Amino acid sequence: MAELDKIVDQLSKLTVMEASNLAKMLEETWGVSASIPAAASAASQDKSSSSADEEKSEYDVILESIGEKKINVIKEVKAITGLGLKQAKDLVESVPQIMKKAVAKSEAEELKSRLEGVGAKISLK
Repeated sequence: MAELDKIVDQLSKLTVMEASNLAKMLEETWGVSASIPAAASAASQDKSSSSADEEKSEYDVILESIGEKKINVIKEVKAITGLGLKQAKDLVESVPQIMKKAVAKSEAEELKSRLEGVGAKISLK
């Protein structure tokens, strides 16, 4: 077991490039591939798409466009995010932009209605 601990320690000290080269060397030496087979990859994608069909519990609130009332949108973004005025203005001017990540559905819906109330276009993903 001590020998395995030494190997783990040595592997932990490798740079990304060294680890990549090691993987290539092992693939060539043993005649194996470290990549995921296409069938396994497709199966994992099927699982992820079926889980996406189920009800999501967390959403990202994305500011798509600001509409005609830019100042009102900036004020609302500032209130929602807690950013300073300049940061809120920069966020609003760089649409599309994620306002909040991984929020509950109820909070996401509330934020969407608040922002749409001042003229912004919002999407939930």
